[in-house]
Amino acid sequence: MPQLSSMFKANSRHALDNGLDYSEKDDALIIPSADGGVVVRFNPKMPDSDNDNGDSEHDANLAEDMGEGDLGWLAEELLAGIEEDDRSRQEWLRQRANGIKLLGFKIEEARSDIGSSSAPLEGMSSIRHPLLAEAVLRFQANASGELLPSDGPVKTENFDRESAVDDAAAQALEDAMNHYMTSIATEYYPDTYRGLFMTGFSGMSFKKIYSCPLRRRPVSEGVDAEHLIISNTVMDLESASRITHVVKMTQATFRRMQLLGVYRDIDLTSPPEAEEDIYERSVNRMQGTNKTALRPEDQDHTIYECYAEIDLPGFEHEEDGKHTGLPLPYKITIEKTSRTILEIRRDWEEDDQDQRRRQTFVPFTFVPAFGFYGIGLLQILGNASTALTAAWRISLDAGMFGNFPGFLYAKSGARQYNNNLRVAPGSGVPVETPAGMPLRDSIMPLTYKPVDVGFMQLIENIASAGQRLGGTAELQVGEGKQEMPVGTTIALIEQASKLLDAVHKRLHFAQGVEFAILRRMFLKDPESLWRGARQPSPERKALVIQGLENLNIVPRADPNIPSHVHRLAKGALLKQLQMSNPNLYNLQAVDRYVLQLARIDNPDQFFAPPMPPAAAPPDPKLMSAQLQHQDNQLDQQVRMLDIQQRAKDSQADRESKERLEHMKLIERLAVHPTSQPVVNADMAQVGNTPQ
Repeated sequence: MPQLSSMFKANSRHALDNGLDYSEKDDALIIPSADGGVVVRFNPKMPDSDNDNGDSEHDANLAEDMGEGDLGWLAEELLAGIEEDDRSRQEWLRQRANGIKLLGFKIEEARSDIGSSSAPLEGMSSIRHPLLAEAVLRFQANASGELLPSDGPVKTENFDRESAVDDAAAQALEDAMNHYMTSIATEYYPDTYRGLFMTGFSGMSFKKIYSCPLRRRPVSEGVDAEHLIISNTVMDLESASRITHVVKMTQATFRRMQLLGVYRDIDLTSPPEAEEDIYERSVNRMQGTNKTALRPEDQDHTIYECYAEIDLPGFEHEEDGKHTGLPLPYKITIEKTSRTILEIRRDWEEDDQDQRRRQTFVPFTFVPAFGFYGIGLLQILGNASTALTAAWRISLDAGMFGNFPGFLYAKSGARQYNNNLRVAPGSGVPVETPAGMPLRDSIMPLTYKPVDVGFMQLIENIASAGQRLGGTAELQVGEGKQEMPVGTTIALIEQASKLLDAVHKRLHFAQGVEFAILRRMFLKDPESLWRGARQPSPERKALVIQGLENLNIVPRADPNIPSHVHRLAKGALLKQLQMSNPNLYNLQAVDRYVLQLARIDNPDQFFAPPMPPAAAPPDPKLMSAQLQHQDNQLDQQVRMLDIQQRAKDSQADRESKERLEHMKLIERLAVHPTSQPVVNADMAQVGNTPQ
């Protein structure tokens, strides 16, 4: 019979993995055909695996091989320890339950009776001061803005400086991880948002990183500190010998876990009606819900996943063939109502010779202090919030009674039918007085002291002290302070946010541990990065695997910048330095960095296009030769012009002399007309004919 049950489990898992239907009753695999019908295959062949669940021998469910007597004894021992751990933290749970009321999220109407209102006196106001709620909400907004960017929380880091990792592999791993966190693991962001709220409120929340058998991929889920039972006597998770995660599991999910072979396939009765603890009761009252009013078919199983170090009978630690008595880490899952063990699995890596416990839970702590549980804004601002709530109620009640005062009236004057004596505006109410007694002697109004200036100043002092401590004080660095140096502004911001700065560093470290665990899981099963989603190309897969093997995945947030205000202030400081020393900085690089700090997409679109490259400077030798050649040409031109000018001058001189000789001839002809033949002969010799 156990062999048949194992076959059913294996076939059922094979069907679920391939999107098919499987009938356990008939051991039949139902396969849809192309024409709209189905093919029923009886006694299908079991998939090859190391065991019923397809796990290795190291990860097998050891409870399948143990007797009921040993399982029953082990369950009772663990449940007794879990109950003792739970009792050690009851006062902490009561503080959280009372803190839910201080948030003021429940809308309370003013009542005239004492029992139905949070006010201790009849007729007192039920308003609550929002100091605690404001601090928690601001912390959640700042922390989520830094740790959970919209495009993904992961970046890559080369932890081995000597190995050459291709930039394409780093980018491929970063893109794959951010796509996984934002699109495939859709539970990551909502769980982290809720976890950050509880971290700020009560001081601690947890992340559980494990391989989910239903989703068939690594999962990082938020776990509220209420659902993680740990003795308050320990200081950290590593020193805790027993860690218990309380899981509320629907009956359908429980049955799926059995069919997949994760839990033992045993019959359990329907779970009884769940009992609310003090914290759950406060949360339900605040939300206006009633989780106990469910049908029996809708009741959830309460599962204890206990991570404990035990000396398991039949699987004892041995050295040299002898039992050492060393307790080893195991994961033991127990159904609370039936007190039945469902699974026992080794909780250390198969290749770990030291057999140390796997790290499954990562704490996100607000302020570590005295014990295991951290201190949150509830403990830091709880008393101040209570004092401000009382002061607000006194102020409102004083104003109400000042405008609508109570009064005392003579007993003998109460014979009228209406004793409310509330007078509407512009109207009157008749009052009977005994024996003609004056009305002023029958009714005496009570005197109420109004809120004075000193009381209002006290309220403001308490509120400002709480805001400084909770990190919600408004910094006076905005309007009207433009002349303040950037360095002074940064100093004021850091001084006012030292508490949140330290918290941000702790959260950054915790998120880094969370990503390191996820990386180890993806390194074992890289296909889980895309399982159930669109498959990338083989080349892309190879790059991602190369990145997983050689790179770390770390938070994208900067541990030294807890808020966007710090980031902008540092950008302003850099810009101020660049403006004061422009020759020392690259102007475009500085502006691009400042725009990126301001979270402006595609900052390059705002820069002017680059100027065309300037011509290279000429070669001095070539330039000298060119100048010499130009000088030579210029000299030749000057000489030619000089020769031409001298030729012109010589021609002009010759013509001038000829004109003079001609004039002389004319003069002689005028004086000696008889010499004309002689002159003509002379002129013929020179080629000219006298006019």
